Amino acid sequence: MSDYYPPWGFYYQVKFGISQNKNDARFQTVSGLSVEYDMEEYKEGGENRFVHKLPVRTKYADLALKRGMLTDSEVIKWFLNAFRDREFKPTEVSIILMNEKGEPLRTWNVVNAIPRKWVISDLNASENSVVIETMELSYRYFTIQ
Repeated sequence: MSDYYPPWGFYYQVKFGISQNKNDARFQTVSGLSVEYDMEEYKEGGENRFVHKLPVRTKYADLALKRGMLTDSEVIKWFLNAFRDREFKPTEVSIILMNEKGEPLRTWNVVNAIPRKWVISDLNASENSVVIETMELSYRYFTIQ
């Protein structure tokens, strides 16, 4: 019997439904995979010790992805179509955490993602650093496999 050890958080890939480009699957960081409930408070007459908190609806955070800037990317074309031409085409995004053999351990399937924000890191002649692009996506919900 072996003891369980939690997986490492650095071996993953991101797959967009709009791109088959292998470079579009490589990201430095992925954040925003979180869900919480909006709560409604209900004050009961005669009960002064506490307030009832009732779950109303789920709320998903925006997904933030960071990577070194690509000059040829289907994902960036999708972003530019949204920002330049206001063409919002929702797509599915899968974040796949892998084990040491490259096999999927857990997959988060993000449903109906659309571009929300795109940021390019500062260009500074006195620093020797990679240009980082940050992409934020809004989405409806995610499922876990």
